[in-house]
Amino acid sequence: MADTANIESLTSLYDFFPLQGVTTNPTILKQSGLPLSKAVDAITQIIGDGMIHIQVISEETEDIVREAKKYKNYFDLGDNYYTKIPVTPQGYKAMSILKDAGINVTATAIFTQQQALVAAKAGADFVAPYVSRLDNISSHGIDVVSDIAQNIFEYNLNSKVLAASFKTVDQIYRVSMKRAHSATVSPELLRQLINHPMTDISVKNFVKDGADLYDIEF
Repeated sequence: MADTANIESLTSLYDFFPLQGVTTNPTILKQSGLPLSKAVDAITQIIGDGMIHIQVISEETEDIVREAKKYKNYFDLGDNYYTKIPVTPQGYKAMSILKDAGINVTATAIFTQQQALVAAKAGADFVAPYVSRLDNISSHGIDVVSDIAQNIFEYNLNSKVLAASFKTVDQIYRVSMKRAHSATVSPELLRQLINHPMTDISVKNFVKDGADLYDIEF
């Protein structure tokens, strides 16, 4: 998924990249310069039925539930809507209530395997561990993702790992090899992960070698 509210970047990516959806949070909205109403409206026009994850800013359970429901109705979203809730005590409580109400949940701001396990048991459809932020404090983000994925597999939990917070393509590669079900990535890194200089060289050689040989008009 694309971790952005930059409309220009999303439009460009959706022209060719097989994305499954978009994730947003207050920091991403601040970077885009767009208020939530305008950002989500523009995003949904681009992604169609793709997933959209909208983070709440309320902190008390009743407010989280009310806010999450409001967004679904306000933007007329269906099963492609996921409310993002930080893993706080009030957040865990809201996750269970919202799941009972038929609203998809993404648990966010996860830094430990235990936080993810509790969120999954509370009904979260996705759990989002922050990889690079863990690495920045001398922890091991990739190992945390691996432990969470192992828990989900071993305990047969109805949740998926949505790895987040990346600084390098290598981090994305490594979480993909540790059973992470999905990743949300900035537009810059999404473009980097599909590029390789040897691919560019190969394409140039193909065009050069075939220039006088491809004699069928199209």
